[in-house]
Formats: sequence, C-alpha cells, structure tokens
Amino acid sequence: MTAYFLGQPGVYTVLASTLGLLVGSFLNVIILRLPPRLLHVWRQQSREVLELPDAAEAPPPGIVWEPSHCPHCKHRLGVWENIPLVSWLALRGRCRHCQGRISVQYPLVELLTALGSAAIVWKFGLSGQSAAGLLLTWTLIALAGIDLRTQLLPDQLTLPLLWLGLLLSLFPLFVSARESILGAAIGYLSLWSVYWLFKLATGKEGMGYGDFKLLAALGAWMGPTALLPIVLLSSLIGALVGGVVLALRGHDRSTPIPFGPFLAAAGWAWFLGSDALLVLYRHLIGGI
Repeated sequence: MTAYFLGQPGVYTVLASTLGLLVGSFLNVIILRLPPRLLHVWRQQSREVLELPDAAEAPPPGIVWEPSHCPHCKHRLGVWENIPLVSWLALRGRCRHCQGRISVQYPLVELLTALGSAAIVWKFGLSGQSAAGLLLTWTLIALAGIDLRTQLLPDQLTLPLLWLGLLLSLFPLFVSARESILGAAIGYLSLWSVYWLFKLATGKEGMGYGDFKLLAALGAWMGPTALLPIVLLSSLIGALVGGVVLALRGHDRSTPIPFGPFLAAAGWAWFLGSDALLVLYRHLIGGI
C-alpha cells in the first residue's frame, strides 16, 4: 500500500506542498529576522574597528530558537495561532490579543513556498534533483523576500547557494562541472561589468554586489546558456512590474527597485521550465 501511494505523483506532490507550507513559515522568520541580526553584527564590528565602547543594546531575536510573536504587542503565539496559512485566514489577518494587522507577507510566502515545492516535486519526482530543487526554491524565496524589504541580498544565503550549485555539478546533478564553473564566473562578471559601465557613465550605482552573486549562483546551478534568458526575462519582468508599482505609488523612475526578486523569479522559472519557455519564445519570434 505504501509503495502504491508513493508511486502516485499526486500523493508526493501534496506532501511536498504541505512541507512547503511548514518551510514557508520558517522562511518568513528568516526574511524578517536575518537583516536585523546582520545589522547588529555589522554595528558591533564597526565599533571594534573604530575602537568605540560597546553599546548597551539587546541583540535582535534569534532565527531558530526565539518563539514567534505578534510584531505589535509581542504576544507569544500559541500553536493554533501559528499554523501556516490557516491561522492567518482564521484570524482574518489580525492579532487575537491586540487586533493589530498581521502582514499579508506571511500567508503569501507560505503559499508561494507550498506551490513552488509542489511544482519541483511534480517535475523531478522522488529524486536527488527534487531535494536540490527544493533547497534552491526555498533559498530564492528567502532572498527575494529580504531584497524586497531591505534591498539586501545577504552573503549568508547567496554564497552557500553558489557553492552548493558548484558541488552538485561534481555528480553531475543538473549541469557538468565545466558548465557550472563557467556559469558562475560569467554570471558574476556580466553584471559586474554592467555595474561598472553604468557607474562610470552616470556616477551612480545601478545595482548591488548581491545581484552579481545571485546570478553567479544561478549560473552554477544551470550553466552559462541559462544566463542570457534569465537576465532578459528578469529585466522584462522588472520593467513591467516595477513600472506598475512606481505608477501606483506615485514615485518617479529614479526610485530604486530591488532587482533580486526578478532575478530569483526568472532563475526559478528557467530552472523549472526552460523547455517550455524556449518553445514559447520561438513561437513568439516566429509570429513576428
């Protein structure tokens, strides 16, 4: 009976989506707590370099051990208040104690992680590729969420993703070691070159170093041939979505928009459906 159920794609896809809901809840913790902890560490390091006395400030909540709480009244959430997606819907997006609004980010990240996890397992089945693809998916969601909130792509996530892609190429799981190394190098240097050309021409910074590292990581996972489609797709999505967001918020075009979420979305889409995207591209080109 167990073998029968595990042999049905729908069964382990549902299991993957359930796991995705649980992981998505943890990704919300990473998105919200990692940047303040990094800022706290950077301040401490700056004081050491400048030989300033330590400031009497408590460190931000930990990522793993600190319990979840309401961001407004700091009420510690009970088990039934912390069920992924369900609790937010049952409480109608408000804290049970202070009635403060709970950000829609929580259910969106959980739902996105569930859907992304299900899609990966549906494509790759029960395999090492699925396990690796889940790690890629979860990391990209965390990076996109952090960048949207803080315009930061922390090395603590981009560099492990890069190294994991390189290590997986030794098997190889997705691309060969040669393709992985070339993808990482070309991915980094391409955006690095664009950054410096833009800065020399305008005196402004068009993107951050985290974008270089993220594209390098995607190149390590998918090889150099994926880089141009990812950059083109992310630029197209960024132009469309960014233009709409700026218009709705009444901002001008000089307002900075994080590029990381678009890179992450385009990279994941290419990782999951490069064949379908190529067919669509050829169809569009053929119809012009």
